[in-house]
Amino acid sequence: MKKSVITILLSVVLSVLAAYGVVKAANTSNGDSAGTVENVTKTVNLAQSDYPDFTYAAESAVEAVVYVEVTITQQYQIDPFWRFFFGEDSVQQDQKGSGSGVIIRPDGYIVTNNHVVANATKIEVTLNNNKKYAAKVIGTDPATDVALIKIDATGLPTIPFGDSDKLRLGEWVLAIGSPLGYELRSTITAGIVSAKGRSMGRDPRTQQSQLQIESFIQTDAAVNPGNSGGALVNKKGELVGINTAIISQTGSYSGYSFAVPVNIVKKVVEDLIDFGSVKRAVLGISMSDLSENLAKSLKYNSVEEMTEKLKLSDLNGVYIGEVVKGSAAQKAGVQEGDILIAIDGEKVHGGSSVQEKVNSYRPGDKAKLTVIREGKEKQLEVTFKGSTYENGAEVGEGEIAFYGATLKAASKETLSRLGLKNGVEVVSVGTGKMLDAGASEGLVITYVNDKAVSTPQDVVNAAKSASRSVYIEGVSANGRKTYFGFGKE
Repeated sequence: MKKSVITILLSVVLSVLAAYGVVKAANTSNGDSAGTVENVTKTVNLAQSDYPDFTYAAESAVEAVVYVEVTITQQYQIDPFWRFFFGEDSVQQDQKGSGSGVIIRPDGYIVTNNHVVANATKIEVTLNNNKKYAAKVIGTDPATDVALIKIDATGLPTIPFGDSDKLRLGEWVLAIGSPLGYELRSTITAGIVSAKGRSMGRDPRTQQSQLQIESFIQTDAAVNPGNSGGALVNKKGELVGINTAIISQTGSYSGYSFAVPVNIVKKVVEDLIDFGSVKRAVLGISMSDLSENLAKSLKYNSVEEMTEKLKLSDLNGVYIGEVVKGSAAQKAGVQEGDILIAIDGEKVHGGSSVQEKVNSYRPGDKAKLTVIREGKEKQLEVTFKGSTYENGAEVGEGEIAFYGATLKAASKETLSRLGLKNGVEVVSVGTGKMLDAGASEGLVITYVNDKAVSTPQDVVNAAKSASRSVYIEGVSANGRKTYFGFGKE
């Protein structure tokens, strides 16, 4: 009996101790958990995380986005009946337009769209702090719809350049601009990157099927008329594109907006600042995307058969249908029927991505082309030839645009007539700093900043190496020595 009682008591004691241990462990666990919440504070930079918080990007970028108002003066012919009464053949009428712009340098350089400032007779910029400035056009590039304007101000807020090549599908972006006019300045909308390397075929801004250098970033951030020229930024507050167009049946936002990638914008802007014109590399091929239509045109029964016969791993790349005689591609050894799959190791997914990649080079630059020929991969080195564009118009072979003027190497006859050993001839003056400084057609430039010049590229290189000003010496067409200069900015 005694043993039974002892056994029972012992069991009860052990049960109590076990229950106490369980409760203690639970309380300890809860206490630790609560202690972590209460006593440990973690600082998270949401700009560096995947959490969709846009306050940092919005607040850091909005100060550098401006409202752009333009005035376009148009001349209208007066009806002959009314001309009899008023005695005038025509009448002028001002039209107003608006868009957005992005400050990229603290000394007043602003990027916008070409279609915002095209044909403008007056440009006025309003900053986010409501200060207004008159602006002038530094240069335009209709092929990419990029324009560079400048205001007379310093110490301005800017948006740092990002890398549009590193954008990923589904990544969050913000569109900042002035949709529908002055009253909605500094509007911020959010969306994701819907597609990259997008080509729109017909230009929705002009409804013309003209050739464009286009490899647009497509987003679903709300963009409306007036957003043109505004900023597309990532969640770090970096500029990744310039908003330029929408596709809509009504003219208002319907889910599809497009931006020029900042890597294209950056190259265009650098050319406009350094040279006064855009220097564009040219590969010299005609190409087609790898598709069902291409398979049919090449007499294959299906795209799968084309892929098998050409020994392609996928449909990324372009089919080269023609190689221009004497082009950079021909000299590199590119052949009709090659499949171009990469440039400098970066894969190309179609014609628009080839355009974007080639457009990042300048004439004279070298690159590695990866092509598939007869089922085998080949590496070819290309040295790009080029075209120079002055306000969208291509300058002739052997000529270079230079601050509004067009230059070519002076002929032996011209040099002999003027008694010169070297020189570069001004073919045309155009509009720009050369005209403003006093250049004239037929002028032969002999020195730029005390450096003798013999080719148009010599002139460009000498000007580019100058820190502030460009000083030119030469001989005019009538044999008179000429001296003039102008600031680079």
